[in-house]
Amino acid sequence: MSSPQIVWLRRDLRLADQPALHAASQAGPVIPVFVLDDDRAGDHAYGGASRVWLHHSLESLGNSFGGRRSQIVLRKGDAPQILAALADEFGAGAIHANRHYEPWWKKAEEELADALPEDCTLVLHDGNYLMPPGSVTTGSGDPYKIYSPFAKSMLDCLPPRDELPEPDIIHSPETWPGSDDLDEWSLLPTKPDWAGGIRNFWKFGEQAAHKRLDWWADEVGDYDEGRNLPSQDTTSRLSPHLHWGEITPVQVYHRLKDKRSSGWQTFLKEIIWRDYAQNVICQFPDYARDSYRDYDERTLWRNPNSGHLIQEELECWQKGMTGYPVVDAGMRQLWQTGWMHNRVRMICASFLVKHLLIDWRHGEQWYWDCLVDADYGNNGVNWQWISGTGVDSNMFSRIMAPLSQSEKFDAAGYIREYVPELADVDDDCIHDPPDDRRGDYPAKIIGHKEARERALQAYRDSKNG
Repeated sequence: MSSPQIVWLRRDLRLADQPALHAASQAGPVIPVFVLDDDRAGDHAYGGASRVWLHHSLESLGNSFGGRRSQIVLRKGDAPQILAALADEFGAGAIHANRHYEPWWKKAEEELADALPEDCTLVLHDGNYLMPPGSVTTGSGDPYKIYSPFAKSMLDCLPPRDELPEPDIIHSPETWPGSDDLDEWSLLPTKPDWAGGIRNFWKFGEQAAHKRLDWWADEVGDYDEGRNLPSQDTTSRLSPHLHWGEITPVQVYHRLKDKRSSGWQTFLKEIIWRDYAQNVICQFPDYARDSYRDYDERTLWRNPNSGHLIQEELECWQKGMTGYPVVDAGMRQLWQTGWMHNRVRMICASFLVKHLLIDWRHGEQWYWDCLVDADYGNNGVNWQWISGTGVDSNMFSRIMAPLSQSEKFDAAGYIREYVPELADVDDDCIHDPPDDRRGDYPAKIIGHKEARERALQAYRDSKNG
């Protein structure tokens, strides 16, 4: 029998269009391995909501492998050390893995290649994006920094590769390594169990991802206009399935490529944005931690660690108690479901960094912990875009007005769903209810005009400094 082939699973929890699994299954018996390596990512270890999704996704994929008379080996600890030891113990001919571009995973891939026995090789595949990050470059061969020319070049490069089918056969090794019990990893909260809203809102795993894509194929035509309306929520909700690799953008592209609607064209550009974010972190590995633009950040930001009032304002934002209904609806949706409507994500993020003048990194970390689709590249790029600090970003002086945004995009129904204190308030005033209609709902934490003037002055001071 051929030497066993280890498949190192990370954010590629699927059987179909899985290049690492596809190659391994053609070369010999397959040992799929997932290593929970929390220490390596530091402050970007899996957040609470991500751990909930990971548990259910691994459970679903384990059942899929079980249906093929295979299984996932679960281990906890240092990934390169564990994988190298398994390769040595079982005489693996190769470890197959899909490339990941987070800095800790790139370092782990380098460490693993150095740690393997001489007769075992690390084979890296491209499988999680439309195009391999770094492959779409300028005419001079340099990576793009700005999204618009990157997107134009990406569109010129399409279509992507063909999608791969599930392996016809997944051969098992003669003996299996020992495996942790998934439940013993305690990825799910228990005391208290705050994940009920996530479980009610989502279906997990590869089959659920494809069912969602089937539904979306009939709805994507309305995306161009409907994507900004949180009360209607004409969005795909594919983001966590894409993040965890339960489905690939290549599969999405081939499923929808014959659509002729403006909705599909807009949605395609947002898929391209995922590729763009990976290209950014390839160039700037600490992008989710360090501002790209040169401001005097001590002047620009109010630090929650320097005063209890600023800390209280951060907590009001986190809990959805700012007194701005659309902001609070978004933050409560995030806490309840592990997800937030994209238009509202921008409104909430802008409110934190410009109305409250709190450093974008506090928001990035909160989203990281609360989002089931928390992605190192996307999260960092989006926060630096809204805060005006990024390589390609909105100007800081463009300050979103949450009250007019709420009215413009008809968020009344969305507010009633997630801010029940305002359920009986009429459409004409629910976006900015007067004091006598607020009941137990809090007053505004700061007025919009006051916040805007303060933010612009702080921006001027940061540039002058």
